[in-house]
Amino acid sequence: MIHLFHRRITFSLALTIGFLTLIIIGSILLSLPFANKVGQTTNYSDALFTATSAVCVTGLSTVTTATQWSFFGQLIIMILVEVGGLGFMTFAVMLSNFAHQRMSLGARMLTGEALNLNRPSQLRIVQLIIKLSLVVQLIGAILLFIALKPRLGIGKGIWYSIFHSVTAYCNAGFDLFGPSLEQFNNNPYFLTIIMLLIGAGSFGFLVWRDLLTYHIHHKLTLHTRLVLTVGIIILILSIIGFLISEQNLKQFDGNLNAVQRFFNTLFLAVTPRTAGFASIPYTKLSAASIVITIILMFIGGAPGSTAGGVKTSTIGILFLQSLATFTGKEASFSHRRFTRNNINRALTLFCSAILLIIFATLLLTMTQPLSPHNGIIEAVFEAVSAFGTVGLTLGLTPHLNLFGKIIIIALMFIGRVGIYTFMYSIFKSHPAKQSYRYPEEEIIIG
Repeated sequence: MIHLFHRRITFSLALTIGFLTLIIIGSILLSLPFANKVGQTTNYSDALFTATSAVCVTGLSTVTTATQWSFFGQLIIMILVEVGGLGFMTFAVMLSNFAHQRMSLGARMLTGEALNLNRPSQLRIVQLIIKLSLVVQLIGAILLFIALKPRLGIGKGIWYSIFHSVTAYCNAGFDLFGPSLEQFNNNPYFLTIIMLLIGAGSFGFLVWRDLLTYHIHHKLTLHTRLVLTVGIIILILSIIGFLISEQNLKQFDGNLNAVQRFFNTLFLAVTPRTAGFASIPYTKLSAASIVITIILMFIGGAPGSTAGGVKTSTIGILFLQSLATFTGKEASFSHRRFTRNNINRALTLFCSAILLIIFATLLLTMTQPLSPHNGIIEAVFEAVSAFGTVGLTLGLTPHLNLFGKIIIIALMFIGRVGIYTFMYSIFKSHPAKQSYRYPEEEIIIG
């Protein structure tokens, strides 16, 4: 618990309020006249949508980022992405360090909640992770500049390199080129840098902590081993899936050679995990590829990362638990058993996410002017993309009405702060202990 305006509130509620505050400030700044390019105006609903998408590191936008926003507006979006991606409390740690001030226990607990750290004492590694994140983004910007300078010149090349390095590392998906990264589908170098930045951002703070301290402890935690294993398996399966469903993008044979098509296939497998960039128009992909993309968006990345979705650890635990149920064994991984709390949380998160997406899809189909043939696919794709904070779309986003914008804003927000954090902030602001328990009784299932 921490105190706010002389009231005791949970860390989950404080996090929720923090993200809401960032979004409101961002929407006000984007509503200012000089945040738009000359001749452009933005209503508040679009500014709020863009600010939410930036803070929640999604990338969905009802307006075209490249043509709508001035340099000031683009700068605001990039800052919101950075703060939203790394977590606003991580910047509190950094600022506290710069000021040589010791953080209070409440602030350290709040930061731990934001980063999924188990103990406040682990926060000493956060400073190192923040520095590493900024260094990785700087290196990414330099590498992107090599590809962008011949196209854009020095000044514009520098800005575009910094912007896309930040949005790629934070898995946001905002771009300044218009049709995402389609003009770079013949540039394996550029796509590779973007993919590496996406991967670095989607690992999560806990994984980075283990990797950075491996030379000291010479071991990885169960969490890191599970996340890396599940992540690699999903990546391999998704590459195989896209190679089969798209035949290595054979439809683009006239424009791209075999190597370029393979890198675009690899990009298709990496970006839906939560980045939202597109080197190939998703409207030209097969139905099977769209289904694979929806599954990848739903899974997302690692806990405590810039990624959304239900997280790789959730999928790993549920798969192993299901396998153990079928074989009559206990769920385990790498000679370790999962706690009952882990299994319950994973199951609750998975089911809650499914129900939320179904409900949101139903609302979208009832309120949006969708195609009678592909409307349901567009709605499901949009809902999963928003909840997974991915940013991919089949073209529905620019045509959303006010009610549709509210639905997607809510999905992006819940997807970023997390279902658990969001629900706890509502229902457990003042948790009370139960003094009794009901007796158990078996029911028939299946």
